[in-house]
Amino acid sequence: MGERAVIEAKDLPVLKKNQAAHKILAGNSISFIGDQIYVIAIPLLVLSLTGSPLYMGAAAAAERLPVLLQPAAGVLADRIERRRILLLCDLGRAAVTGLLGVLSVFGLLELWMLFLGAFLTGCMSQLYQTAQFAYIPGLVRKEDLPAVNSVNSAIMNSASLMAPATGGLIISLYSPAAGLLINSASFFLAFLAVWSISVRSIPAARKKQSFWKDAAEGFVFVVRNGPILYTNLALLLSVTGTTLFLTILIFHLKAENGLAVREIGLILSCGGAGAIGGSLLAGVLKKRFSYRNLLFGSCLTGGLSIVLLGLAEDFVWLLVLNTIGTAAAAIMNPCIAAIRQQVTPDELMGRVQATSRLMTWALMPASAFMAGILAETAGTSAVIMAGGCFSILGSFFYLKIKGV
Repeated sequence: MGERAVIEAKDLPVLKKNQAAHKILAGNSISFIGDQIYVIAIPLLVLSLTGSPLYMGAAAAAERLPVLLQPAAGVLADRIERRRILLLCDLGRAAVTGLLGVLSVFGLLELWMLFLGAFLTGCMSQLYQTAQFAYIPGLVRKEDLPAVNSVNSAIMNSASLMAPATGGLIISLYSPAAGLLINSASFFLAFLAVWSISVRSIPAARKKQSFWKDAAEGFVFVVRNGPILYTNLALLLSVTGTTLFLTILIFHLKAENGLAVREIGLILSCGGAGAIGGSLLAGVLKKRFSYRNLLFGSCLTGGLSIVLLGLAEDFVWLLVLNTIGTAAAAIMNPCIAAIRQQVTPDELMGRVQATSRLMTWALMPASAFMAGILAETAGTSAVIMAGGCFSILGSFFYLKIKGV
């Protein structure tokens, strides 16, 4: 691929003229669209193969299990050139999801293959997300970080608006395999976008030490930094809750509420519209409220919307409540990213992000698996309401944040 230039922070252009930032955001927009279609395709494939929410929970757990490898992802992101990590992960995910799609088209896909593919995709996604989080501050000026995070969140939410309805239509006309093939193509296009970036992220020179000492540095920084620590504790509970909710949502809407795939896609797309609104509202609200109050109010609102969605039966109410919940989450995401990036030194960026992900996502695999078990014993409505209660409890940790 040839040598690529290393640009110093003082030489970085303003955001409007920053082509590297534009390319990374363009790549994200493409892969986000594929991801949203993938989110619909995987549960429907499991449902067609087994008809069981238990196996759906197991598939979700397989994809989320790699979160436990976050310490390794953080160390790699601080040791290896980050752009190279992004390229390898995009190519790998394109290959795995494409292979699953081809196997499904020819009727050769088995459940164990789907689980293995979900696990491998999850591994590469964890490494990619950690490396990209650490890579972005090297592409833009520090004062542009909040704007980049907001734009990135808005792009993701725009994909959530457009892709589910389109994906639901494509899957209903063809098959879930089509969703996997589209996701594979989106990863390859994202690879091309990153490959065209001429900025490398060279890890800062530091003394060589063991893997465990490297990982421990990130953990110590997180534990000693109040704003990061309390946001992580809040997220631990709220992510556990939303995992219970999201793992079983599509099954709940289809099996319990009797909705068609197109109606499910519409609900998810309207959730994307709410998320776009939340992203736009976040900038306005940040001028009036502290991160502390903004995060508390948004998390509490999101948790309440999930509880009520578990009780709702009417299509309109399901749509409205899901939209409110995604809007609340969209307000929170740029705030949390900005807090981490603004208080973390570059040489620790990958490990702090990895430690934070491990702390906040540690219960995701178990939560996803438990969602399937509880759905079979207590029903999907009970699982969704329990998820909302976890999110409500998590909101109170945000009240401990000071100084941001």
